[in-house]
Amino acid sequence: MAAARRAPVITPQAEDFPRWYQDVLNKAELADNGPVRGTMVIRPYGFGLWERMQAELDRRIKLAGAENAYFPLFIPQSYLTRESEHVEGFSPELAVVTHGGGKELEEPLVVRPTSETVVGEFMAKWIQSYRDLPLLLNQWANVVRWELRPRVFLRTSEFLWQEGHTAHATREDAAAYAAKILHEVYADFMVNVLAIPLYLGIKPSYDRFAGAVNTLACEAMMRDGKALQMGTSHELGQNFARAFDILYLDGDNNQQLAWTTSWGASTRMVGGLIMAHGDDNGLRIPPALAHIQAVVIMVREGDEVDAAARKLVADIGDHGVKVRLDDRTGAPLGRRLTDWELKGVPVRIEVGPRELERNEVTVVRRDTGDKQRVSVEGASAAVAELMDQIQDDMLAAATEFRDSNTADAATINEVLDAAATGFARVPWQVVAGEDAKAALADKAVTVRCIERADGTVPDNENEPDLVAYCARSY
Repeated sequence: MAAARRAPVITPQAEDFPRWYQDVLNKAELADNGPVRGTMVIRPYGFGLWERMQAELDRRIKLAGAENAYFPLFIPQSYLTRESEHVEGFSPELAVVTHGGGKELEEPLVVRPTSETVVGEFMAKWIQSYRDLPLLLNQWANVVRWELRPRVFLRTSEFLWQEGHTAHATREDAAAYAAKILHEVYADFMVNVLAIPLYLGIKPSYDRFAGAVNTLACEAMMRDGKALQMGTSHELGQNFARAFDILYLDGDNNQQLAWTTSWGASTRMVGGLIMAHGDDNGLRIPPALAHIQAVVIMVREGDEVDAAARKLVADIGDHGVKVRLDDRTGAPLGRRLTDWELKGVPVRIEVGPRELERNEVTVVRRDTGDKQRVSVEGASAAVAELMDQIQDDMLAAATEFRDSNTADAATINEVLDAAATGFARVPWQVVAGEDAKAALADKAVTVRCIERADGTVPDNENEPDLVAYCARSY
């Protein structure tokens, strides 16, 4: 008699993708809505994913030469007004404090939306000569941008992130460092740890970060065909240096303006992880990111099962795999299996009395659902070998999905047709004008990034033969 199919515990993606996303957040115990509209409470399992992202990004940021620092949450409003494009770009999103200690403040304080202004103030203080350059800083912090249409992890009024800020002696050095962050920090992490393929390019001039002269972006495709901007790196030129007097004496003792950059990636990446890999059973976590890579599940209570399961946990751990024991034999097995599927743990190992009679355990891959019976003695090595295989397979599957849902287009109508279900790849000149921009916007389609034809990142949008990727987006 065939086993009864388990009823779905989350809404299928094809039926209602936004509802599916919300179900995964709830059922996988990732996050809840906070008490103030637009805020979120990140639950331990969700925060464990963020901690792993932090650790992997932080390591790469330090390899790129930046050091961690911390700057205040409250910023004098006058700081923002010193860079006109910056304050204009952020004005609709600002949260402003006007009272403190029961009194009206002499100057309103802005709750940090980003830190270019306060960092610029202190860079001007710390930099004296070319010997102080480059100054490479990063901070891990929360920021507040008042969000009108919040969605947990994707767009919230308060979110967590890292923001890098650097000052350089030359434009070339600043541009090279912004590109280094894009490639060696963000792309390396997102592709090799998150297993999410990217399109890398520059933003159109009208969609740059407020105050930037160039914005480089990582764009990923979600499983509903929409784009998600996963991280950005900005060349700020001398705009902030001029506004905050970030000056240095060069080798000839002449005073020069510095060139600055900023770059950031946030908890939005958790939302990207969910939507790039999740399926109708919940999350699917790449092993390189998972803070629980394998779970050993005791099918039934019993001394033999308990001893075998605990030994297996120790052996798997000795192979360098982050492993958890599920010994909740008082709970129904089906519910426990569903819980671990929802959480996307890459591998589960089921240990039961019948399998042990045959000196076997059952190993199940979360990404494909494939099951295999392996000997008790060989299980730990088999699980360890699966980690790299699953990581590679998840990246390959996500890349195939992205490529098969990216269509070449030559006209605005073809762009709109392709963007209804995925990405459109189109010559940049086709979508560069104001009329084209308006036609795309009418269907909620935007230019996500601009590349060279060979896939490399251009210096500016005026280079010949550039290609644009267009899509609906989050």
